[in-house]
Amino acid sequence: QVQLVESGGGSAQAGETLTLSCAPSGPTFVIYSSYVIGWWRQRPGKEREFVAGVHWRLNKKYYADSVKGRFTIGRVAAENTVWLQMDALEPDDTAVYFCASNPDGRLSWSDESKYDVWGQGTQVTVSS
Repeated sequence: QVQLVESGGGSAQAGETLTLSCAPSGPTFVIYSSYVIGWWRQRPGKEREFVAGVHWRLNKKYYADSVKGRFTIGRVAAENTVWLQMDALEPDDTAVYFCASNPDGRLSWSDESKYDVWGQGTQVTVSS
């Protein structure tokens, strides 16, 4: 069953902003304080790659070099929601974006094997 749900994808022109959201699909999925919630993306013809992550209790954030300075991740703990604001979008940001949970408390941000629950993804298309 789906346990994380992404929203906010769509189409944008280069230079514009889109904001994605991620939240549990129901009350049965609990985000514990040690969790990292990450955003990943899969660009056409490429492997899935880490984009950004936030540690739930520490509110520590980490970004891939390709998005640093353009993307911002945040969380609203009271709403169990994680968002990803994507500024200055580029055509190369076109991808399916996924959120996922990582229960490993050692801040293994970009180790895909540590993420155990994934959303179904949301498409982001950026045109030039």
